[in-house]
Formats: sequence, structure tokens, C-alpha cells
Amino acid sequence: MAVAVCSLVWSAERSGPGSQRIVYDSDGYHLVRFPYGAVDEAYDPWKMHDPANGGGRPSTFPDARSGLIWPSHHGWGVLSAMVFWASDGRPREYRARFVRNPLSADYDSTATTDHATTAGGQYRTYLWQMFVHPGTPVGLKVSARGTGDARIRAPLTFAEFKLAIHIDVKRPP
Repeated sequence: MAVAVCSLVWSAERSGPGSQRIVYDSDGYHLVRFPYGAVDEAYDPWKMHDPANGGGRPSTFPDARSGLIWPSHHGWGVLSAMVFWASDGRPREYRARFVRNPLSADYDSTATTDHATTAGGQYRTYLWQMFVHPGTPVGLKVSARGTGDARIRAPLTFAEFKLAIHIDVKRPP
């Protein structure tokens, strides 16, 4: 089975402090942004994370479009992510979700998950599978919440977002 892959990586260590400032959208989530080009383990031969995708002018990191993967094919998409949050020892709830068309007012979120603070760092991986289509971008949204559902600007220290599209999905005769 043929697979088209896009793998994005962002690291505070490589990008410098403050380059992934948490800005919550009206839904209470932050669309994680990723730099363009060859960065660490990034891989994008199908140009699914091309700055020209999705607009008249090229996108630049860290604008909102830099958080999008534009599927190159119709197919069964396996989305995965890894997120590290800086720990400050205070109780929090951390959330993550995969989203279709995340810059649209009527986006479609799926696979929302949450977890409470654990001792030490906050390191999480996520996995979800769904059909994907060219023209409908996907993104990773995250949120950190404190007492009373207050959104907190807890810093991300590392993030990866990957899409593997199985493009030869068999259909019954």
C-alpha cells in the first residue's frame, strides 16, 4: 500500500524562546505552528506543509497557516502528534485535538483528549485515524487550563505533528 507522509517538528531549543507564544482562538485552543523547510526531523516531499498552500501570499512561521498540513491525496489519514509542555508545578488540565479545516469558523474537531498534571514534565503523544482530502487542511490544537477553566499561557517546549496518508484504500467489489 502506498503512503504519502508529512512530518513536522518544532522545538523551543532550536527556535528560541517565545517563538511559539500560546494564543488562544475563540474556541479556547491554540493551533500549534511549525516552521517551513528542512528542520530537524521534518519530512515533506509531497509539499503538504508548503508556505504557498491556502492563500494568495506565502505563509511565514509562526502565522496561523504555518500550523496546517494540506493533504496531498484523498485517503485514510493516520495523524500523530507529540507535545511537551514546560512544567511549573501548578495543577492544570492539558488538552489536544486534531482538527479538519482549523482556520474556518465551522471547523471539525475530532479525537479531543485531556489529562491532568503529573509529577515532572508534561509529555504526551496522540494518535487518530480518519479520511483526509486535498483542499481540507488538518491541524493540531492544544490548550492548558487552570482553576475555573481559565486558559493559561503555559509554554510549549517541543511539538511534532505527522500525517501518513494511505492512498490505496481498497473498496469491496
